[in-house]
Amino acid sequence: MPTSSAEPPVLDVRSLAAGYTTPVVQDINLDLRPGQVVAVVGPNGAGKTTLLKAIAGVVRIFTGQVRLRGVDVTGAPLEHLARLGVGYVPQLDDVFDSLRVRENLEMGGYLLSRRERATRMEQVLEVFPPLRERLNRYVETLSGGERKMTAIARVLMLNPPVLLLDEPTASLSTELTAAVLREQVRALADLGHAVLLVEQKAMAALEVADWAAIMVSGRVVVSAAARQVLETPRMREIFLGASAEEELASGS
Repeated sequence: MPTSSAEPPVLDVRSLAAGYTTPVVQDINLDLRPGQVVAVVGPNGAGKTTLLKAIAGVVRIFTGQVRLRGVDVTGAPLEHLARLGVGYVPQLDDVFDSLRVRENLEMGGYLLSRRERATRMEQVLEVFPPLRERLNRYVETLSGGERKMTAIARVLMLNPPVLLLDEPTASLSTELTAAVLREQVRALADLGHAVLLVEQKAMAALEVADWAAIMVSGRVVVSAAARQVLETPRMREIFLGASAEEELASGS
């Protein structure tokens, strides 16, 4: 699905400061539209995961606002957000290891009736065909890529318009990283989902993203088209926060 900048955002974040006992991220502004992948990238410790957790209602928001389809959902708990159409896949503890793949998907559709769950599972399996033959496998026996596929599929059971993905390629090989980002993350956006992707493997993430937000020391220092960021030389300096805005503006 092509992304139009004229289309209103399904999720928008304004002047957000969030963290734990004190703010970890500050003055964050983001827009996320249907059919779009926004990649949040940057060095370790930049606050990327904290930002995603704040949007998902997992950590404290000090100031600012999170809106879903124009409705203020700032600080709403994750269960409430799930009912409103936000799917959250954390980096860790994203599946139930001791359950089968089928059971994981059924738990993802806990708000649906039995008939609705069965229908929705068929739709999800069309998105992730490899899972069909693994439905009766215990998740603990799956490969890393299959586990991540199961985690995303579980969240998709409620067909959320917004997907928050935290490091979906963590611990995966270069080959599996490319497959997850291209065949799963990009494919989900092409189906119309709005995807906010936090990813440490920046270059691979930017290859599938429409927009990039580069975070350094808890702040977004660059917000630009992913292609523009990819074509900007001296990416290492940008990710370390060295005059990022000037780099992009000059194209040097």
